[in-house]
Amino acid sequence: MTLFPSGAPILAAAEMRAAEEAAFDSGVSQDALMERAGEAVARQVRRIAFDKPILVLAGPGNNGGDAFVIARFLRQWGNDVAVAAMAGTANGAAERTRAAWSGPLWSIDDAEPRPIIVDGLFGIGITRPLAPSLADRLAILSEGAFVVAIDVPSGVDSDAGQCFPGAGRADLTVALGALKPAHATGPDAERMGHVVLADLAIALPDTVRTIRRPTIEAPARNAHKYSRGLIAVLGGTMPGAARLAARAALSAGAGYVVLTGDDAGQGGPDALVRRDDPYALLGDERLAAVLVGPGLGRDDHARTLLDAALATYAPLVIDGDAISLLGEAGPDRIAARTASTWLTPHEGEFTRMFPATGGNKIDRTRTAALQARATIVHKGPDTVIACPQGTAILSTHGPSWLSTAGTGDVLAGTLAARLRPGGASAAEQAVWLHGRAARFAGSAFVADALIDHLGQAIAECR
Repeated sequence: MTLFPSGAPILAAAEMRAAEEAAFDSGVSQDALMERAGEAVARQVRRIAFDKPILVLAGPGNNGGDAFVIARFLRQWGNDVAVAAMAGTANGAAERTRAAWSGPLWSIDDAEPRPIIVDGLFGIGITRPLAPSLADRLAILSEGAFVVAIDVPSGVDSDAGQCFPGAGRADLTVALGALKPAHATGPDAERMGHVVLADLAIALPDTVRTIRRPTIEAPARNAHKYSRGLIAVLGGTMPGAARLAARAALSAGAGYVVLTGDDAGQGGPDALVRRDDPYALLGDERLAAVLVGPGLGRDDHARTLLDAALATYAPLVIDGDAISLLGEAGPDRIAARTASTWLTPHEGEFTRMFPATGGNKIDRTRTAALQARATIVHKGPDTVIACPQGTAILSTHGPSWLSTAGTGDVLAGTLAARLRPGGASAAEQAVWLHGRAARFAGSAFVADALIDHLGQAIAECR
C-alpha cells in the first residue's frame, strides 16, 4: 500500500488540465512544464534502472511528449535507452520533444522487450479502452519487466469512473503535479504499484486532498470532564459493539462517557458510566456528542432510540445499524436536523442510504454529504471524508488488518470524542488516529487492541 504525501491535492483530469492552462496563462510555457515532468520521471527511472536497458513507450499526445523528454534525460545521464513510438501526429511541445530525440527509435510493433519499461502511451482523461492489438502489445512488452507509468498506466481512467479492459499495469507510477482519483480509489488502484508524486511547481486547488497528521493540543490547564466532552453512546441488542465505541471515546480524549443500555456492569473500564434510561440523558444540555448505531439492532426499540437521537440538539454521530435503519429516507431526515451530523458508513451501508449516486468513491461521497448536509466518513482501504461544504479528504494509511469486526465501532467512538476538541477537523483527526493506532497494534489484532494504542497515536500529534 502506498502512503501518499500528507495534504497532497487530488485532481480529476479536467481539473488538472485547467490548472495547467492557468499556469500557461501565467507565463509558464508548455515546453517548460513538459521538461519538468519528464525530468521528474526520468530521475525516478534512473533510481531503479541502474545499468539495465530501458524501453520508453511514447504515445501520440502529451504523454508521449513527456516520454521523449524522459528518454533524452536518461540518455544524457548515460543510460541505454530506446524509444518505441506509436504512429500519429503530435502537436506543440510534444511534437518538438519528439523531433529533439536522436537516439534509437522503433515502432511499437517492432520493439523488443527490455528489463525496464516506461509507459508513456496514454495518460489522464481517456474515455475508452485501448485498442485490443495495442493492449496485447503493451502486455507482451511489460511481461517480466519493471514498469514505470507516467501519471497512470495506459488504459486507466484517471478519474476512476470506469474500469476499462486491457489497461496496463505498473510497478511504479509517477503522478504528475497532483494525485488522480485512480491512484487511490477504485479497482484500478491495484494497477499502480507504488505511487510517487512529482511536484511540477504550479498552483493547484486543494478541494480534495490526502489526509494530514493532525495537531492535537493537551487539554487546557483549567479543563474538566464536561469541557473535554460528555459523550452519550446509545447501546442496543449487541452491547459489545457499543462498549467498544464507548471505550474508544474514553481513550480518544473525551472527558465523560455514558453508555446506555440494559447490560450495566458488563465489561469496560470503571471510568465508563452506565445508565439504563437513554432518553433522560439525551436532554442533557452538556452533551458534546451522541453516538448511535454500534450494536443498535434493527427492532422497534432501535427505531425509537434512533428517532430520539435525531431529535436531539447535540452533535450526532450515526454508525452501523442506525445507517441501515434510516435507509434511503436518511438524507432528508438528517438534513432536517438543526445540529451537526456525522455518518460513518462502510460501502454496503453507504449504498443503502445513497443508492443513486454515481462516479468514483470521492465524487459519490461528496455528493452524499451535500445531500444530507452532513460530514460523511466513507470507510474502507480508501476512506473518504466529505464535508457538506464540498471538500473531501482521502486516507489510505490504515493497514488492511483493520478489516475485522469492531474496528468501525472504535472509529465511531473516536470520532465522537474528537468533536468537542477537534471542531471542523474532528473527522480527519479520528481517521488518522484510527489508522495510526492500527499500525501500533501490529498484525492480526482484535478491535479491542486498537483502543489501547489511541493514546500513543495522540502523542504523535503534539
